[in-house]
Amino acid sequence: MIVGVLKETKADEFRVALRPVGAQLLTSDGHRVLIEAGAGARSGHPDEDYQRAGAELVPSPDVIFERSELIVKVKEPQPAELSKLQPRHTVFGYLHCAGSRELTEGCLKAGFTGIAYETLRAPDGSLPLLIPMSEIAGRLSIQSGAKYLEAPLQGRGVLLGGVPGVEPANVLVLGGGVVGSNAARVAAGMGASVVIMDVNLATLRTLDVSMPANVTTVYGDPHAIDEHLARADLVIGAVLLPGRAAPRLVNRRQLSVMKPGSVVVDVSIDQGGCFETARPTTHSQPTYIVDQVVHYCVANMPAAVGRTSTRALTNATLPYIRRLAKLGVADFLDVDRGHREALNFAGGKIRNADVAAAFEDLPRA
Repeated sequence: MIVGVLKETKADEFRVALRPVGAQLLTSDGHRVLIEAGAGARSGHPDEDYQRAGAELVPSPDVIFERSELIVKVKEPQPAELSKLQPRHTVFGYLHCAGSRELTEGCLKAGFTGIAYETLRAPDGSLPLLIPMSEIAGRLSIQSGAKYLEAPLQGRGVLLGGVPGVEPANVLVLGGGVVGSNAARVAAGMGASVVIMDVNLATLRTLDVSMPANVTTVYGDPHAIDEHLARADLVIGAVLLPGRAAPRLVNRRQLSVMKPGSVVVDVSIDQGGCFETARPTTHSQPTYIVDQVVHYCVANMPAAVGRTSTRALTNATLPYIRRLAKLGVADFLDVDRGHREALNFAGGKIRNADVAAAFEDLPRA
């Protein structure tokens, strides 16, 4: 199979979908690997490393689209890429279509086969290709939130951990999954007073046992959210419904009870966001203010640490890329139900139930 690796074009995206070691292993498997010039440079992998690994360096994305059968990506196809994708292509990467009707319609119009990292499940039901980036995003959410609490960046001027004689900041984490648990641990490690909310009691019991002493678990009903929003200096939106749009947990009215200069970080923004006032931002322009609350809603947060993120991502994705290249789409999907759930689009129709539920009027299989 001919495997193409594009240079990512999403704003401020510094990751690459395949490292040189991946190119070496794919070529040893008998496949051809085409790498767009400069694709790995921003994550620490120069073109020469790919060439030494057996990949063919190509000068432009057009060559990738013309010659490749399987295209591996990090982020969802951008508008210029959608115009070049054809039904003969298979795209394997993060698609996050449930959060964007425009993107979903563009994918259907292009007619390619879309296999999504974020909906592929392991036999135990986990999301092996989403977990590494969720871990990084959770940790980064606190790092970024702490920064934007600083007064020069229009925050409240609060130090997350406080100092002796001065109380720490109050951090509210909405969602106790991979993102939320990583966020809570980092915030606790910085000395903040942390509340983590979820509506799954089993999750809360596990968190209660495993979290540091300065983390409190609270059942996330609407009244509890209101109460803790009013106290919070920093709120992390960390709710995930795999393949589906994120639930709106905080509306505009609730936002108004928050302290002026407090910060919200919506890690769920890839799936539409869990704050009513959230809209995607970029690393170049990461924040905006609504009702005196700073909003940080960067849609590709792990890209900020592209070297770390690329290694973490490709450690997880490479075995699946090799399996897909070896088996082809049909046999790859037949491996098990978890592989089949990764199929989001084919033949101009939605093939994933959760994505279909987000757009009931669009064509589905």
